[in-house]
Amino acid sequence: MAKISSAGRKDNSSDCWIRLEIQKSGGIKVEQQSKVQSMYGRSISQTISRMLDFYDIQNAHLTIEDRGALPFVLRARIESAIKECFPDKHKDYLSPIHPNNAYSVDKSRLRRSRLYVPGDQSKLIINAGLFKPDGIILDLEDAVAPSEKKSTRFLVRNALREVDFVQGERMVRINQLPTGLEDLDYIVPHGVHTILIPKCEHAETVREVEARIKELQIKYKTKNPVFLLPIIESAFGVINAYPIATASTNIVALTIGLEDFTADIGAERTLEGRESFFARSEIVTVARAADIQPIDSVFSDVGNEEGLKASVSEAKALGFEGKGCIHPSQIPIVHAGFAPSEGEISKAKKIILTMKSARKKGSGVVSLGTKMIDPPVVKRAERVLKLAIRNQQIPANWIKKEH
Repeated sequence: MAKISSAGRKDNSSDCWIRLEIQKSGGIKVEQQSKVQSMYGRSISQTISRMLDFYDIQNAHLTIEDRGALPFVLRARIESAIKECFPDKHKDYLSPIHPNNAYSVDKSRLRRSRLYVPGDQSKLIINAGLFKPDGIILDLEDAVAPSEKKSTRFLVRNALREVDFVQGERMVRINQLPTGLEDLDYIVPHGVHTILIPKCEHAETVREVEARIKELQIKYKTKNPVFLLPIIESAFGVINAYPIATASTNIVALTIGLEDFTADIGAERTLEGRESFFARSEIVTVARAADIQPIDSVFSDVGNEEGLKASVSEAKALGFEGKGCIHPSQIPIVHAGFAPSEGEISKAKKIILTMKSARKKGSGVVSLGTKMIDPPVVKRAERVLKLAIRNQQIPANWIKKEH
């Protein structure tokens, strides 16, 4: 009896749709339609032939409708269709990792912006790095329809290996457990930097994810660290935030998803954010106590630029260091909003220089104008200047240049 499967999208540019029918005899038959047939038709045919050979498929009818899919997309769609027919075929058809992707990230790097990209939208994945977000989240969860989730794993896996993300932190939001544990097989061995754990309510969830990551690192002999970023999206998650934030030393940040949170507490999400003030303050406090970065939720009204600016300003005032983005146009606003202002930098410089001068004179009492400078004030000033240096607003040796 014939086995039939399909994968991909007919309605998306930079994608393709594959239908595979496994037959008992008759050899290989390919029906190929492509909007780039004249330029890449032969290359597409060669890819199909190589992959069918790789998986030892000798009798099949394959139909492809191509809308300009790049090779990594084409291969992902073909492999997904093959493995739907043959779940026992465990070997993977992999191309080399892009040479520009041989970089790692550290726990303390800037995470002002994280751009969410649906994992099944290849046309958005291709150019995501060009907008220079601090992190790019390939989403396997809410942004992907249930019917597309298995196929999308192959696309995200190939993208991690082959797409140039322009030095952005390569992030993936997995599905809720237990499905999310299966997602890890497709991303951990292939250069992911950080795993986002959605709707996290228990520390044990973090530990389950970390345990599976360690198993895969041993299996595939990968040495690069894989960081974790739990997303708090419920009232129960907020109450358990500190145990979650301290469940692993590989956690780099904690964030909140306000659409799900407000639905969970029975409130409507508003621009003012009164309904989520406690939860957001809790995330900041917990993150600081755990020595990780507090990251704010996304701002969902893409067309409201002034609203986004106000939201970033409020988030910064609460103590957040970054914000999720759902559109590239939000990235410059988020970066500018979380950077220290000229006034903040100027004030911080005066505090540090005044303290430095007082210490040289052996003075135990330090003041700037009519205000005393105590250790917490100095600590805040140092934090502002450190952030200004990381944002390349001032040079690292600014003190020397001030004299």
